[in-house]
Amino acid sequence: MEVGMSTEPDHTGVLAAPGAGLDAKVLVLNRVYAAMRVIDARRAFGMLIKEIAEVVAIEDGRYVNYDFETWAEVAAFQREYEPEHHDWVRTTRLVIAVPKIIRVLGYDRFPREHVKLNRRNIYARDGSRCQYCGQRFPTKELTLDHVVPRVQGGENSWTNLVCACVRCNARKGGRTPEQARMKLVRRPVRPRRNPAIAIRLGSPKYQSWRAFLDEAYWTVELRD
Repeated sequence: MEVGMSTEPDHTGVLAAPGAGLDAKVLVLNRVYAAMRVIDARRAFGMLIKEIAEVVAIEDGRYVNYDFETWAEVAAFQREYEPEHHDWVRTTRLVIAVPKIIRVLGYDRFPREHVKLNRRNIYARDGSRCQYCGQRFPTKELTLDHVVPRVQGGENSWTNLVCACVRCNARKGGRTPEQARMKLVRRPVRPRRNPAIAIRLGSPKYQSWRAFLDEAYWTVELRD
């Protein structure tokens, strides 16, 4: 089955489509229900169609497993009674909900990956908050600041980069916070998992992920 609304399939057999449906995020579990990573819906549908994964849904407090065909069969019920709870993708035959969670059937290894050091992840880690004045700003009004300036040997690292508003960054200049008599809101650290995941957990749409992301049980890093 081809999923999408355009006419050009990608390497997974899923048709590319505009809109949020195929770009929605899906949590991937391994065979023993441990969280592994986060992928987009396009890749998730490809795994379901190839029968190397199944859908895991939480219904009335219990886990229910679906293969692609049975998941497609419940689409009519979902569209009628809970359309606002799902992202949707149109196929050549039906409109299907994007699953929130899928489970890989063939292996149970944890990925050994690290959170990428990039602007988006630093903004997400710091909550788009200037780490000097503590105020939140739109991303276009934020900059990255080296706690120990580059001119003093500071490097690009999780522990030396923070969000800073334009005004605070200009005030600090090429000095350390101590030299500029400024104080960090919190010490920058390397996140244990992709900080964008925490943002999604704040959305009701991704509440079903929480059961698999409890720090008391799962410590594997996730990839966005």
